[in-house]
Amino acid sequence: MARDVANVARRINAVVEEGGDFLDLSECKLISFPDGAFKLMRSVSDNIRIITLANNEIKALTNKFFKTFPQLRELDLQGNVLTKLPDAVGEMEHLISINLSQNKLCAFPDQLTEIATLENIDMENNEISEIPVEKLSTMPALKQVNVRSNPVTVLPDASSLKFELLITQ
Repeated sequence: MARDVANVARRINAVVEEGGDFLDLSECKLISFPDGAFKLMRSVSDNIRIITLANNEIKALTNKFFKTFPQLRELDLQGNVLTKLPDAVGEMEHLISINLSQNKLCAFPDQLTEIATLENIDMENNEISEIPVEKLSTMPALKQVNVRSNPVTVLPDASSLKFELLITQ
């Protein structure tokens, strides 16, 4: 465990020292975003454009996470155990891509439909049974939604959609 904590601290410090725009905390055995990271990253949080928290054991993210990184463009949360997203995700004004594949989401997060800049949503291999096609259709930048390997009960008519819906089981 001490090695895991040191690994996370090392990765965060490297981003802070270099003033980078990419934070990679994938495969760090995290169950949440570390509280200490908010303080360490205060000076560079506005510069962060890409965050990957893939393949951890994250159960939830807080509103504080999304408010701390207002310039975020890409967020990779695949391979965690998320069951929902906080409301603040809907306030992300620059988010273009979000990967939520291989989580435990039972419902499509409606907050995502509030993000005007969102182009790609990957929700493959969750537990989603309904897709809010009407809300997704109002998203101006949306290009693709991947909901493969979900127990979708009602298949929407994809022919009239202005975005690509990947839904095959």
